[in-house]
Amino acid sequence: MNALIELKNVGYQVKDKTILSNINLKINAGTKTTFVGPSGAGKSTLARLIARMISYTSGSITYKGKEITDYEPTLYRRKVSYCFQQPTLFGNTVRDNLNFPFVVRKEKPDQERIIQALKSVNLSANFLDMGVTELSGGERQWVAMLRNIIFHPDILIIDEVSAGLDADNKKIINHLINGINKKGVTILQITHDESEINNAQNIIKMDSGKLVQ
Repeated sequence: MNALIELKNVGYQVKDKTILSNINLKINAGTKTTFVGPSGAGKSTLARLIARMISYTSGSITYKGKEITDYEPTLYRRKVSYCFQQPTLFGNTVRDNLNFPFVVRKEKPDQERIIQALKSVNLSANFLDMGVTELSGGERQWVAMLRNIIFHPDILIIDEVSAGLDADNKKIINHLINGINKKGVTILQITHDESEINNAQNIIKMDSGKLVQ
């Protein structure tokens, strides 16, 4: 099976400081891979390299066999989506946020697609009219994640999104992530949460900027 994403001897340096070194990794389509390790191990840096948010300083990262830097940036970022620990929400309502992916593509928002996304996580259309200032931390994450999958990316990178949430919200987030994965989206998840680690298909351990066997 050809890897969806492949890293070969990837390194990342800032000035004279080595952040990542000699990273070799293959990620197959449709899998769920969880990155674990202590703070400062390089997990988020590696994820941001894959997402093209920062540029690797050595080695190669390919997507579908082609160097990621050879893709037009906007096209690539539509295929590789990133969920942050502290999501930024736009406008005044949930609807504004789920309309946003259509707006940036200069398309008319597809309300049926948006409602189907809500139904996938057992939310009603009434949720669309909630103000963003009324949302709990968990609900903000739901909205950010749904916004990222409206156009079905190939890869969803999830960076510590459940940190600071209570057990009920963590359970909902995990259910949402698993549902997205079952629809064929490849998941790359960074976490310290044991329930998320136990639910992973592949676990990648990192320490001091390297993969740990």
